[in-house]
Amino acid sequence: MGRAYQNRKESMAKTAGAKTKVYSKYGREIYVCAKNGGDDPNGNLSLRRLMDNAKKDQVPSHVIERALEKARGSGGEDYATARYEGFGPAGCMVIVDCLTDNGTRTYNDVRVCFNKNGSKLGGPGTVAHMFDHQAVFVFKGDDEDEVLETLMMADIDVTDIESEDGMITVLAPHTEFFKIKTALSEAMPGIEFEVDDISYEPQTTVSLTGDDVEIFEQLLDALNDNDDVQKVYHNAELEA
Repeated sequence: MGRAYQNRKESMAKTAGAKTKVYSKYGREIYVCAKNGGDDPNGNLSLRRLMDNAKKDQVPSHVIERALEKARGSGGEDYATARYEGFGPAGCMVIVDCLTDNGTRTYNDVRVCFNKNGSKLGGPGTVAHMFDHQAVFVFKGDDEDEVLETLMMADIDVTDIESEDGMITVLAPHTEFFKIKTALSEAMPGIEFEVDDISYEPQTTVSLTGDDVEIFEQLLDALNDNDDVQKVYHNAELEA
């Protein structure tokens, strides 16, 4: 699972576009999160996670602060969440999460991305039931038993722990995210997380080879180039 997760993470990040587009996506998501749940990261844990990830992805502090300032104002854009699900080449499954101020436009744009890249957009619930909403942590280490004991002592529900190539991957229900991060940080001072995020993890994977790899990468390129698209989850494993 560790290597598989990293591969999916890399394939999602690979086509994230220019830095300005990444900044824009974070800015929009931070704005919406702060607008809905408050601009204090100590009281809005989802905002804290977003801000931590933004800093990890080297989003400048002025971009984060501008989004927070906008959320503190009385006006601003009115964004809504939208999720689209479908199938890519070789039947791989894709979930596209968006923030949009025009649902009709976003739906049409996402549909075009699928149609032009050997893929098919489905209806709500088409593939989401084949993914688990998980907290994901990846960090250096090789003693998975010690990590498991640490988390069990903190009364944390864990889905899976794997050690591979000097890296440990922890999967748990998304509701356990901050409990896990706190427990690991206290037990392992100085720990640096390669990944600490909440994701939709596929229950099964599909290996793509040959032309399907190029087609799928073009689909990811098209989706991530859309300003309304925030996250793309999939169950494809790309082989050279």
